[in-house]
Amino acid sequence: MQYDHILIRYGEISTKGKNRRGFIDRLKANIRRTLKSYSAIRVEADRDRMFVLLNGEDHLAISEKLKGVFGIQNFSPAIKTEPGIEEIKNAALSYMNGLTAPIKTFKVNTRRADKSFSYSTDEVNHMVGGYLLTNTEGITVNVKTPDLTVRVEIRKEAAYISGEVIQGAGGLPVGNGGKAVLMLSGGIDSPVAGYMSMKRGLELECIHFHSPPFTSERSKQKVIDLCGRLSETAGPIKLHIVPFTEIQKLIQKQIPENYTMTSTRRLMLRVADSIREKQGALAIVTGESLGQVASQTIESMHAINEVTSTPVLRPLITMDKLEIMKIAEEIDTLEISNRPYEDCCTVFTPANPKTKPKKEKVNFYESFVDFDKLIEEAVDGVETLVISPEAETKRDETLDLF
Repeated sequence: MQYDHILIRYGEISTKGKNRRGFIDRLKANIRRTLKSYSAIRVEADRDRMFVLLNGEDHLAISEKLKGVFGIQNFSPAIKTEPGIEEIKNAALSYMNGLTAPIKTFKVNTRRADKSFSYSTDEVNHMVGGYLLTNTEGITVNVKTPDLTVRVEIRKEAAYISGEVIQGAGGLPVGNGGKAVLMLSGGIDSPVAGYMSMKRGLELECIHFHSPPFTSERSKQKVIDLCGRLSETAGPIKLHIVPFTEIQKLIQKQIPENYTMTSTRRLMLRVADSIREKQGALAIVTGESLGQVASQTIESMHAINEVTSTPVLRPLITMDKLEIMKIAEEIDTLEISNRPYEDCCTVFTPANPKTKPKKEKVNFYESFVDFDKLIEEAVDGVETLVISPEAETKRDETLDLF
């Protein structure tokens, strides 16, 4: 089958009223970025549909790319024809004859975006269906459970014939929801949290805490690879790698053991908040799931959150581990996360971390230590990489922020 278009249908974007144009423009830009290696394609958009003009490009390869673009509800490879009934019947027959899978039953489903078209929806269904029955051997109509639904979409400028409906990623176009920073560890949860945040339209920059020699270069590479997976959805992503060794050593030395995890999370949040502010982001995203570990009880979150007034978004807060792992497998991060290289949190996990820490106590313990200078040094020492799916990772030499 030689399709000439892919017809893209919006989902949630359709509910955006006066703001719809901004969402459509962002989706259009994201699709162009995703398909930039296909030089012949063109992307056009109107209020309720978007069209990829294939111009001879492989529709199967492009369809695989489109599946991962947030903001697309579903899409169909299609044949474009003139908006006349005879042209529509001939195009539908050409579509039917081009199918490789055996078809015994079918129905026709018409949508008239152009209400001035000469025939009603039912009339088009009957006329096209009758023409297909007359000119195709061995097929019958089944309106309830057909092998194939021939979809006819009639617009003022053209008509489009399609059959297959391919599910998109849904959600909102990345970049429409503002910018946030993702605290990206090497674990299973935080990449999934990043993915779910992007599905709501957030643009992300990632922050990773690295504590050599306690954590290895291979653990750092694991995080770079995870960020690379996320960039396949969002395009190039900045990854800020924070030198965290001195802060962690001081925590281990000065804070009672059962409170070291609470204090570590608080210091991470303070560093992340400083980077967030410099990058112009408005929120911090974490991979926390309520009750999963000691630092993720409601009491722990209450004590940890005290150090910032910035919104902390937790997309996985009500998910259990199996649900999170299922998504991780679907987005191809699970195998990377399972590489046996520990991050700075797991290396320094105390034997009996406090599950119900008191913020008064952690404030008391931290009052004897001047962390401000070390936080400033950690932020100044950040290494920023730009991670993209196509190009090699490179250091961002344009940033003079730290």
